[in-house]
Amino acid sequence: MKFTGMNVLVTGASRGIGAAIAKGLAGLDLKVWINFRSAEAEAKALKVDIEDAGGKAEVIGFDVTDEAAYVAGIKSIIAEDGELSYLVNNAGITKDGLAMRMKTEAFMDVINANLTSTFIGCREALKVMRKKRFGAVVNIASIVGETGNAGQTNYAASKGGTIAMTKSFAIEAATSGIRYNTITPGFIATEMTEVLKDEVKDTFTAKIPMGRFGEPSEVADAVAFLLSDHASYITGETLKVNGGMFM
Repeated sequence: MKFTGMNVLVTGASRGIGAAIAKGLAGLDLKVWINFRSAEAEAKALKVDIEDAGGKAEVIGFDVTDEAAYVAGIKSIIAEDGELSYLVNNAGITKDGLAMRMKTEAFMDVINANLTSTFIGCREALKVMRKKRFGAVVNIASIVGETGNAGQTNYAASKGGTIAMTKSFAIEAATSGIRYNTITPGFIATEMTEVLKDEVKDTFTAKIPMGRFGEPSEVADAVAFLLSDHASYITGETLKVNGGMFM
């Protein structure tokens, strides 16, 4: 896969889908900046794994919900590498609960962690990438942002907002040579799904035409494609990685 840029920042990259994205991009000769909020040990271990495999990686810790910290993080990348070619906004949280019992605080916590932080990243990336008139951003949303889900009003709102917001950034950034796209994963086999009971997994699997959960590497491959030169005429797109669960 061909890349014109040299480096990428992946937020929430210390575990799960984020770690798979970081490994995948490092394996394609990009320098990966591994962002973490609290899982420093996991982020450092991932850096070692990438370097042992011949890749390039750095660890950068900041809370994506802290605007000043996010801005400072990007500035530190620019100071060291001279540019930021690609950004993957992957960090996010859930605080599930039925809407009628959900407190506004729980709603806003998820909106800030998933949507507002993605806005900050997209905005700051646009500021720095437009100087070279090149760059690409991929935002990780969710199938829930397309379909809704009981008990996840806040999460669905944050991910649906991400999809719409990405399209708006794509329109504004197109003349500067910068592309914005979204990926909406379905059920992916991560630490979060491993704790589910077998009968619950079976219920979910029965709704997936391909008959299985996706692998983090399959999301990572989709991210790599959308960032790469092979997707040079694709922007504002929402790429579903869900095994056919929602078409």
